[in-house]
Amino acid sequence: MNDGMHRFRYESAESFRMALFQIRDNKIRSFLTALGVIIGIVAITMMGTAINGIDSGFERSLAMLGYDVVYVQKSSWSTMGQWWRYRNRPDLKTGYSETINRIIESNPRSELSVAVPQISTYQASVRYLGQTVEQAFALGTNEDYLQTASGDLSEGRFFTPGEAASGDRVAVIGDDISSGLFGETSAVGRTIMLKNTRFRVVGTFRKQGKFLGLFSFDNQIIMPLGAFERVYGKNAFVTMRVKIRDQSRVAEAKEELLGIMRRIRRLAPGMEDDFSINEQKAFKSQLDPIKNGIAAAGIFITGMSLFVGAIGIMNITFVSVKERTREIGLRKALGARRKTILMQFLIESVMICLIGGFIGLLTSLGITLAIGRIVPDFPVSFSLGLVTAGLVVSVATGIASGLAPAVTASKLDPADSLRHE
Repeated sequence: MNDGMHRFRYESAESFRMALFQIRDNKIRSFLTALGVIIGIVAITMMGTAINGIDSGFERSLAMLGYDVVYVQKSSWSTMGQWWRYRNRPDLKTGYSETINRIIESNPRSELSVAVPQISTYQASVRYLGQTVEQAFALGTNEDYLQTASGDLSEGRFFTPGEAASGDRVAVIGDDISSGLFGETSAVGRTIMLKNTRFRVVGTFRKQGKFLGLFSFDNQIIMPLGAFERVYGKNAFVTMRVKIRDQSRVAEAKEELLGIMRRIRRLAPGMEDDFSINEQKAFKSQLDPIKNGIAAAGIFITGMSLFVGAIGIMNITFVSVKERTREIGLRKALGARRKTILMQFLIESVMICLIGGFIGLLTSLGITLAIGRIVPDFPVSFSLGLVTAGLVVSVATGIASGLAPAVTASKLDPADSLRHE
């Protein structure tokens, strides 16, 4: 048993050295042979990187929306492109939140915690002395807003119930607004201008980032409802942010809220809802087709590349067998076993694929780092799992492409091989 194991280790090491010698002796040919594997590994790792990045960025974005918050709005997130379905719906009113909260208070077993009104516009332009930030997101709400928001204050405070009730001209601003107007200095206590109306900054939010890489939560200016309506009017976009008590019972909370909203809108049984209750799950249904499309394209490109690469490696290995027929015959005449010859060519094929795999992984890592530097808001993730998958695919490709030539080499007759020219 020990002799057999010793012989196996010796033959494996010898096959490994001979494979290295052949690859080193034919560098250009080996690289060109591995090119298909390199492209395939780059495709599969970049596909995985994209999907991992989308997943992590998506989860971070959902956390910004809140897992325990649902949104009552005029239109639905799951069919956002079908605007014609919602354009004739009556507008929501910020006063609905008071009615919802009264119903919640009267029901001790309610699944809902609090309803917070929100009215907003993307048309805000903010000025401070000579500095201006365009296309800011102005938002009017009440003192309960932070119960439904994920952001934390980095400085100052939120506005008080008294300021909210009287519609004082105070504001809490996002990090982009603060840095755009004031740079590194404190924004708290400064006076900013919104449509020629002065607002005193009472707090700033900690940097939160972008939602799905598109909308920035750091570009917000939050003020009391009354102050917003005096500056921008009452015809802006209205949302009810409703916090639920238990995020594991979102379905039950939505059913309760649906009933409350139908009562508020005075909808008779059988009438279609003229409002939508949105939650972050709606974005998941839209994300899945994108991920599936990326995966399908990646699998197709990977499959084609690896197939071409495997054919190339198989062809080159057959050529190598043909070129070294006399060497094979001499080795067999000196006592080399069939499985020793088979192992030699199989190891050579696997090594070429592994070299291609390592080059492909390094290329993918370089591309990932470049994307991260060029587009820092796009979430990219190069994980250990992708490295493992790339190496496993490389070994599998090497075995699949090298097995037939290796078997052919192992079956060569020593006498015929020695006569080969």
